[in-house]
Amino acid sequence: MSFLRFIIAIFFLVSIFGGSNAHYKLSPTFYDCTCPNVIDIVRGVMEKIQRRDVRAGAKIIRLHFHDCFVNGCDGSILLDNASGIVSEKDANPNVGAGGFDIVDEIKTALENECPSVVSCADILALASEIGVVLAGGPSWQVPLGRRDSLTANRSGANSDIPSPTETLAVMIPQFTRKGLDLTDLVALSGAHTFGRARCRTFNQRLFNFSGSGRPDPTIDPNYLKTLQRLCPQGGNGGTFANLDKSTPDEFDNYYFTNLKNHQGLLQTDQELFSTSGSGTIAIVANYANNQHKFFDDFVCSMIKLGNISPLTGTNGEIRKDCKRIN
Repeated sequence: MSFLRFIIAIFFLVSIFGGSNAHYKLSPTFYDCTCPNVIDIVRGVMEKIQRRDVRAGAKIIRLHFHDCFVNGCDGSILLDNASGIVSEKDANPNVGAGGFDIVDEIKTALENECPSVVSCADILALASEIGVVLAGGPSWQVPLGRRDSLTANRSGANSDIPSPTETLAVMIPQFTRKGLDLTDLVALSGAHTFGRARCRTFNQRLFNFSGSGRPDPTIDPNYLKTLQRLCPQGGNGGTFANLDKSTPDEFDNYYFTNLKNHQGLLQTDQELFSTSGSGTIAIVANYANNQHKFFDDFVCSMIKLGNISPLTGTNGEIRKDCKRIN
């Protein structure tokens, strides 16, 4: 090799792997050499947990979404309170969130096979895909190569993660600021086709909506009675209700059929179909009639979500324990 070609080769390698991470891209093959069994290991743990907890997939995908909406997909949501770290777990949108034990179990299995190789941020992304598949949803190749943050952002979690009581006018800019469009908003909301929500996240719709002294008028009357019995005034706000009343543990398009029937559980769900003049209405109707289209768009939106500002290259670290920095 000539000296000139040698210099060019060195410059090329430095531009990719050196001080800047600008050229780095996530890839489904990232761990092919360093942890070739990563997918099988994560799937094995998820399958085992799914047998004892049907909500496993829904818990993990919620953590992944909440993680990516705060400083990008960097595993910051998993950090406990520590010196210099104010945990996002205590932010209002994350209070009562489950799935942290699932991440820990997956991480332990990976550390036994590939110590200090697979990031916690990648665990969230990969386990989300596997959880969707185990519930009957679509599969996709998950881009990998994220690294873990060295800090958390509780204030960001409180401001950036959509509340279940938001209007569509508030949600749309929350998504667009992350590079996600109207289709992504509706498709990702479709993850509420499985899982549960506590009464306190929607009981404001049942009796005194927006201070009116009356229930939310967009709720189907029969569905309203069912929810009022489950979540009476002054009752236990921690009681769980199915996000999808039709097929609560399956990943399908019935969530969107429910919205057309005014049977969305959360205000943020029903807003997608009941906000007059919104472009989301046609998307909901399309998904309700075409599960294949929903699955295709959901996969694209999940990949976009997972690409929000990841730490790569030499930024961040690979945590040995997802709850704390090394």
